[in-house]
Amino acid sequence: MNLKDYQNLCKRTTQDYGSRKEEILMWGLGIAGEAADTASCIKKTYGHDNDQILGIKENLGDTMWYIAMICNFFGWNMEDVCQENIDKLKKRYPQGFNYNDAGRNGTMVDWNEK
Repeated sequence: MNLKDYQNLCKRTTQDYGSRKEEILMWGLGIAGEAADTASCIKKTYGHDNDQILGIKENLGDTMWYIAMICNFFGWNMEDVCQENIDKLKKRYPQGFNYNDAGRNGTMVDWNEK
């Protein structure tokens, strides 16, 4: 499955919130909640409970669903979002990660210019 197909399939599993304001609010809060659930599962695996590993996978999938819905809301293609991120990282770390370049080296997006 590619990301475009995934995005389209996600649309089939959502409800109508009645307003765009409420819709983006739900997606934004949803992604925060799922990210927190993912972090909680990771915390629980640290040193003792490996049963939580499947919870990490499930919550990552749920987080991806919210990412897809936010992209759908704004009319963005997830593949484009991913490619823009990779392009930014290649610029920031042309030789791969190193601590000297981790200071962003002039590659942080200036949102005021967009």
